[in-house]
Amino acid sequence: MNTSLISYIEEAKRTGMSNRDIVHALTKAGWDIHDLATIVLDHISSQDPSSSGLIIEVDNLKKSYGPVQALAGVSLFVKAGTVTALLGPNGAGKTTLIRVLTTLLKPDSGMVRVAGLDAIKDDQALRARIGLAGQYAAIDETLTGRENLELVGRLYHLSPEVSRKRADELLHQFDLVDAGNRSAKTYSGGMRRRLDLAASLVNKPALLFLDEPTTGLDPRSRLALWRIIKDLVAAGTTVLLTTQYLEEADQLADHVMVIDHGRVIEQGTTKELKNKVGGDVLEIHLDDHQHVYKAAPLIKHLGDSEPRINEEDGTVAIPVKKGSVVLIDAVRILDDAQLKISDIVLRRPTLDDVFLSLTGHRAEDIK
Repeated sequence: MNTSLISYIEEAKRTGMSNRDIVHALTKAGWDIHDLATIVLDHISSQDPSSSGLIIEVDNLKKSYGPVQALAGVSLFVKAGTVTALLGPNGAGKTTLIRVLTTLLKPDSGMVRVAGLDAIKDDQALRARIGLAGQYAAIDETLTGRENLELVGRLYHLSPEVSRKRADELLHQFDLVDAGNRSAKTYSGGMRRRLDLAASLVNKPALLFLDEPTTGLDPRSRLALWRIIKDLVAAGTTVLLTTQYLEEADQLADHVMVIDHGRVIEQGTTKELKNKVGGDVLEIHLDDHQHVYKAAPLIKHLGDSEPRINEEDGTVAIPVKKGSVVLIDAVRILDDAQLKISDIVLRRPTLDDVFLSLTGHRAEDIK
C-alpha cells in the first residue's frame, strides 16, 4: 500500500479539501484514476473497524509506575456504534487505560488497536480520528465559545473556513448559539461542559472518550448532557466513558466493564450484571443507625452472601432468593431482638449492588 499517498489524502481532508479537489490534484500530478481507486479501497478495507465490528481491541495490556502495577493484563473489546462504561474504584486503572487508548501514555506491553490503528505505532494518525473530553472542561476562559471551537479546528489543521463552519454547527447542536460570542468565563458549569464536549467533536471523531462527563453538574444539566450523548450515539458515534454515577451507566451504556486492581473483573449489559447478583435484595432501614451492626449477623442466614452495612443511611442490605417469605422472617427476627425498623423493602438488584459485590467498594468510593 502507498502510505505516502494515503497520508496526503488524510491531511488534505483535514485541511478541508473536497474529494473532487483531491482527485483533481492527484490526477494532475500523474496518478491514474483506477490505481487511486484500488489503493484507497484497499486502505478503507484494512482500516475500517466496522469490518470486524470492533472499534477498540485491547489484549493483555500492562502498565506499571515503579512497583505499582496500574494495568495488570487488561483485555477488552468494544463494538462500533455502542456506549461502553468503565466502572471501578480509585486506583483501579480506569484513567491509565483511557490515557493509553487516547495515545497520551505508552504501555509497557500488550496490543492496542483503536479505530483500526495501532495506538502505539500510529498515534499521530489516531489522534485525528478520536475525541476526548476529560473530567474537567479544557477550554480557554479568555476566549468566546466560538473562538474556542475555531481554535480547536485550527489545531486539527482545518482551514479557517471549515473551522468557522464547524463552530457554527456545534454551537447550534449544543444550544450555545446565544452564548457563542460571550467569554467562556461567563458560562455556567453546564454550559462549559457542553462547550468542552462540542470541542471534542470538532474533527467529527468516530470514537469519543468521556472521562466522568457529568461530574459536578446539577441534575438538570446532567440529564441534558445525557440526551446529547444519546443523540451522538444514534448518529453513529461510539462512546467509551468512565463515570462515578452508576445511574449514568444504567442510562447510557450498552455494555459495562468493571475494573479493579488493573484488571477487568466482570463485564456485560447492565441487565446481565444485575442478574449475576441473583434474586432480590432485602433492604432494611433501622431507626437507630448504630443498630445495623446488631441486625446484620441476625439476618445473615436469610441471604446468599454477607449483609452489606451502611451506617450513614442506617441500612442493611442482603441478596435473597425466597422473596416475601424472607421479608416476613426478617421482621420477626429483628422485632424479637427489639431493633426498631423504620422501613423494609424487597427490590431488584441495582448496578450499585453489582459494583459492591464485585469490588467490595461502595459506589461513593469511585469518587
